[in-house]
Amino acid sequence: MTPVDRWRGALSVTPVDRWRGRAAALATQHGKQSAIARPFRDVLGIALTVPSSLDTDSFGSFDGKVPRITTAAETAIAKARAGMAAAGLTLGIASEGSFGPHPVLVWVPAGIETMVFIDAEMDLTVSETRLCERTNFSHRDVADAADLADWLVRIGFPTHGLLVRPLGGPVLAKGITDRASLSAVVAQAAARGENGLARVETDMRAHLNPTRMASIRGLAVRLARRLATPCPACAAPGWGQTGVVRGLTCAGCGGATNLVAALVFGCGRCRHSHETPRPDGRRTTDPGNCPNCNP
Repeated sequence: MTPVDRWRGALSVTPVDRWRGRAAALATQHGKQSAIARPFRDVLGIALTVPSSLDTDSFGSFDGKVPRITTAAETAIAKARAGMAAAGLTLGIASEGSFGPHPVLVWVPAGIETMVFIDAEMDLTVSETRLCERTNFSHRDVADAADLADWLVRIGFPTHGLLVRPLGGPVLAKGITDRASLSAVVAQAAARGENGLARVETDMRAHLNPTRMASIRGLAVRLARRLATPCPACAAPGWGQTGVVRGLTCAGCGGATNLVAALVFGCGRCRHSHETPRPDGRRTTDPGNCPNCNP
């Protein structure tokens, strides 16, 4: 059977019927199955298998010891394929997170989560990305752990873990979830750090960051629902939002702003796409958001 024949045969059933009762390899060593398993089971009937031998930190780690050398989407695809190979399965799932300044409100921290699903038999790869404005991503430079009291409350310690490094140096310890260990490691790091300081950072690994795990769960729901939605043109699974059109009209001068004017939905297989208006119905924006009226 040729790849084209397999593809046509796959489209003769709905996505849910095609995948129900099958297993997908989830490439994780940080407990992401607790967030991803239920959406894929409930929406698509897919069970997850986590390969125990896969070191996902080899694709990039939050402590900086292993830099990520490709984009988040490319890294997630590579992880998913590695998980499929390790588990001997033709379905694979993986996710990748990045954290830093919000793309618009640069003084506010944000996260971007990317999740991919691969069906090797269909030669199908579908990805979904989510901007996560709710995150505890943060750090503090201190000489003593006693200086962290208010910050620890804000970032959700001890349910959210921490990592510590000497300022300007490599990570000394990670996965810290108790005050005694934190105090001891901060003292050690400060003694070695620039200006006698330790850098204390939120540990963004999913199993030590419930806030991030909640974002991953939301993204898994979104991806599973997208996979259950066939393309209106070719019936391939994975019809969903692929981008936005910027240029919302200024109510003052009639010019284009950088705000979103429409959503773009598309298919990852046949490249059919369609623009839809903003779901909130807005057609114009206040002149305060206009680069011409408010330069």
